[in-house]
Amino acid sequence: MPNWVSLETEFTTLLQLKRSPVAVSFLEKTPEGVERFSGSSPAGCTFWRLASEGRVFYTVASDHYNCAIGSHTHNFSLPPELAKGAEQTLGMMFQLEYVRPEELPQIPQLASTPAAVVYAPLGRTPAAPSVVLFLCPASSAMLLHEAATHAGSGGVLPILGRPTCMALPAALQKGTVASLGCIGNRVYTGINEDEMYFVVPGADLERVLQSLKVVAAANAALTQYARGRLIQLSVS
Repeated sequence: MPNWVSLETEFTTLLQLKRSPVAVSFLEKTPEGVERFSGSSPAGCTFWRLASEGRVFYTVASDHYNCAIGSHTHNFSLPPELAKGAEQTLGMMFQLEYVRPEELPQIPQLASTPAAVVYAPLGRTPAAPSVVLFLCPASSAMLLHEAATHAGSGGVLPILGRPTCMALPAALQKGTVASLGCIGNRVYTGINEDEMYFVVPGADLERVLQSLKVVAAANAALTQYARGRLIQLSVS
């Protein structure tokens, strides 16, 4: 079993992260000894914020029903009594031309419906993460992108946009992905304007970290090299 505390510490230090990476685990049964989420949430991505702030908990399908798109990406079927409200939300998005009806089948979706989803800071995860979410400023996103490419994880998909939650199943299908987020996610999570997401498959995490060490060292050396050339070759 990997040392999750060490992994979080190393990623946080190398990327100079302000928030903990979030481990998300899609499970076939509800976990023992983990707090179940109570209350309501406007979208599943709200759970990312809670975990980044230090909470460890799990959700079940009904906790995701307030978000039609999020329910779709997580392969949760809405009950009939809630389907009408979801249709109204989607209808508004269609009317605004925010999403086109023909795009819905193309949105990545989990291959199977999880019985529970565990959210936790990476260092405190009680289960092996299916994916790990990183919230990065541009400079850190550059390093993580280079590390994922170096490790052979991802690089197949372009940078993703709305809906943000599709990045989770996309990472499981294609490897590490980057996402600019979407307006709903930015409102519900309160992330900064200059931040974006990277989602790394749990299976690739240690490999990406080893590549990140190489990439970070290379960038440090190249920084000094570029600064020297800037001084030497710049025209005053």
